[in-house]
Amino acid sequence: MLNAFSGMIPVTHLGERRENLCMEPTSGIRKIRILVVDDHPMVRDGVVASVRSQPDMEIVGEATSGQEAVVHFTHSRPDITLMDLRLPDVSGNEAIEQIRATSPNARIIVLTTYQGDVQAVRAFKAGAMAYLLKSSLWKELLNTIRAVHAGKKVIPPDIAAAMASHVADDELSMRELQILRHVAEGLSNKLIADHLSLSPDTVKSHLANAMAKLNANDRTHAVTIAIKRGYFDLEA
Repeated sequence: MLNAFSGMIPVTHLGERRENLCMEPTSGIRKIRILVVDDHPMVRDGVVASVRSQPDMEIVGEATSGQEAVVHFTHSRPDITLMDLRLPDVSGNEAIEQIRATSPNARIIVLTTYQGDVQAVRAFKAGAMAYLLKSSLWKELLNTIRAVHAGKKVIPPDIAAAMASHVADDELSMRELQILRHVAEGLSNKLIADHLSLSPDTVKSHLANAMAKLNANDRTHAVTIAIKRGYFDLEA
């Protein structure tokens, strides 16, 4: 897992590379062609406006869902795809996997609100080359695009540190996640057992395993850690 960090540029270092990454294009140089994928119009419009303000970039498509992203990518073959993770049909990671299945050299930048290590690990496993938090979008977006176009991987230092600190951890199973979601909804072990057609003892066992994996003190603490690390959120 640690090898995945090789060649990555922390976003805090992009400013130091500004002189090299922001060179004005000369006549005849091909612009960086960009596809924007986000289902929030305000975010998408802001990204599009920012990209269009640059002389070395152009927008070649916009998509509001994962499947639209795959179709647009196939038709326009962008140099860079900006991909939101939370989309209305398939997740951004699933869309990345579909795109990379037919275009293994696709360069994709994830734009997200998820600050935990879990979603970042999944994004890089799917084939993303950069992971950019929307809270730092307007400061880092353009330099991240140029860095990825130049073949570099980019990741925020705090997320890189979180990924490294949890590299040896066991992932939660689908059943453990399912039960933790129900805990987050306020259900008791008995109600969870009834809902999932399991015995209360089985639910208790799964919760104990999840708490051990997350190093949590109790079921509520386990939910808090799972949300913080990006396993799920209360809006999903």
